[in-house]
Amino acid sequence: MEQHTQNINKVIVRPLQMTDYKQLAQSFRRVYSDGSDVFWTKEQIEKLLTIFPEGQVVTVVDNKIVGCALSIIVDYDRVKNDHTYADVTGNETFNTHNPKGNILYGIEVFIHPDYRGLRLARRMYDYRKELCESLNLKAIMFGGRIPNYHKYADTMRPKEYIDKVRKKEIYDPVLTFQLSNDFHVRKVMTNYLPNDEESKHYATLLQWDNIYYQPKPEVIATKTTVRVGLVQWQMRPYKSLNDVFEQVEFFVDAVSDYKSDFILFPEYFNAPLMAKFNHMSESEAIRELAQYTDEMRKRFVELAISYNINIITGSMPQMRGDGLYNVGFLCRRDGSYETYEKIHITPDEAKSWGLSGGKKVQTFETDSAKIGVLICYDVEFPELSRIMAEQGMQILFVPYLTDTQNAYSRVRVCAQARAIENECFVVIAGSVGNLPRVHNMDIQYAQSGVFTPCDFAFPTDGNRAEATPNTEMILVSDVDLDLLSELHTYGSVRNLKDRRNDLYEVRLKKNK
Repeated sequence: MEQHTQNINKVIVRPLQMTDYKQLAQSFRRVYSDGSDVFWTKEQIEKLLTIFPEGQVVTVVDNKIVGCALSIIVDYDRVKNDHTYADVTGNETFNTHNPKGNILYGIEVFIHPDYRGLRLARRMYDYRKELCESLNLKAIMFGGRIPNYHKYADTMRPKEYIDKVRKKEIYDPVLTFQLSNDFHVRKVMTNYLPNDEESKHYATLLQWDNIYYQPKPEVIATKTTVRVGLVQWQMRPYKSLNDVFEQVEFFVDAVSDYKSDFILFPEYFNAPLMAKFNHMSESEAIRELAQYTDEMRKRFVELAISYNINIITGSMPQMRGDGLYNVGFLCRRDGSYETYEKIHITPDEAKSWGLSGGKKVQTFETDSAKIGVLICYDVEFPELSRIMAEQGMQILFVPYLTDTQNAYSRVRVCAQARAIENECFVVIAGSVGNLPRVHNMDIQYAQSGVFTPCDFAFPTDGNRAEATPNTEMILVSDVDLDLLSELHTYGSVRNLKDRRNDLYEVRLKKNK
C-alpha cells in the first residue's frame, strides 16, 4: 500500500466551487496506458455545478485541494444493464442528468498521487452515501476500473479475477477499495472506457444500496408509445419566409391535432426561397438562403411551444465564420433546442455549394424518447447510427432530399438496415415536386416512412407505415418503445448484444 509521509494538520470535505478550478486543474489528469488522457474543462465543471451542485465535492488538506468526487443523478433503468461511460454522461455533456432519477451515479473520484494511502477517498464516499440517503435515492452506482486485470488476463476471465479480489487473493487498487466500502459488483461490462487498456476494456458495475430508500408512488404510468408525424413536403414557389411558415404552421397544426410527440420536416425544405437569388451563382445563392436560418430556428421554437410538439426541423444551410454547413434543430416543446449537423457532404453539395461536413455526432434526450438525427447521406454510413445506438438511441430521424428513385432507394434501404442492426425505429421524410426556377434543385422524389426491426413483435417486412410516393401529405404512426426493450433481451437475434467486441469496435475519435 502507498504510504504518505507529509505532515498534515487539517482535512475537510466540502462542496466544490468554481473558484477551485485553477487549483484542481493543476493536479487533475487521468492518463491511460495508450497515452491518451482525460481532463475536465472549466466549462464541464461549471455545468456540473449548475445542474447538481450538491453532487460535486473536494477534499482539502491544509488549504490544498487534493481530491474531488463528481456525480450526477440518473434513472435506474438507464444504468441497470450494460452501458458505457460516454452513454451515461452524454459524451461528458451531462445532458443525461435527471433530477427526478433515483440513482446517484459517480462519474469521477480522484485523489492526488502524493496523498494516496490516507483513506481520503473514503471520506468522499461517505459524503455520497449521506447525500444518497438525504435525497432518498435508491443507490449509488458507477463503472469501476480493474486496472490490475491486465496482469492476469491471460490466465483468468474477469469473473474469476473479481472473485479472487473479493477473497483478497489478488489486490486491485480500485476494486479492493470499492469492495471495502460496501459496494457490490452487479455485473461485468465491456468497453465502458474504450481507452482503458489496463482493465482490458472491462469494468465492474458497482452498486451501494440505500437501505432507507422509500420508492415514490407512481401516479402516472410511464409512457411507452410514441406518436410520430412526418411531413412529405411539396416544393412550390414561395415569395417570403412568412409564406414558407404559413405552410409549416399548417402541417404542425395538423400533426399536433393527432397528439403527436414529434414532427419531422425534410432536408432543405426551404430551398424555394433561393429562387430570388437565381441571378447569382449556386454557391452565392445558398449562402443567401443561410441568412434565414436563425429566424427559422426562432420560429420553430415558438411553434414547438404553441402546439406542444417536438419539432425536428429537417435541415437548412448555416454559415459559421467562412464555413457553410448543413444543419437542423431539435426544438423541444419546453422551449429548449439543440443543433444537429450533416457529417457527410455529398459530392454535389461540395461541388455546387461548397459545403463542409460537421463534427457533432450525438443523441438527444426528449420527454418521449432518446433520439438521433442523421441528415440524408449520413444514414448510408452505419458507423454513425451504431455510435448513437451505443448511447441508447430509440428512434432515428432521417430528413432527406433525393432527386431520383435511385437516390431515394439508397436512403430507404439503408434506413431499414439501420433499424435492424441497431434495434431501433427509423423515421424518414423527404420532399416531392420540382423547383424550375432554382438552380441545382430540379426534381424531387420521396416516399416517407417508419421502419422497425424485423422480429415477431414487428411487421414482417420491417415497414411500420409508408406515405404515398411523390404526393404531398402527412403520415402519423405510433411506435412502442417497450417492444425495443423486449427485443434487446428476448429477440430471435440480438444484433447489439451479439457483437464481437473482443474483435472490433466503433467509436468517435477525439476532435483535434
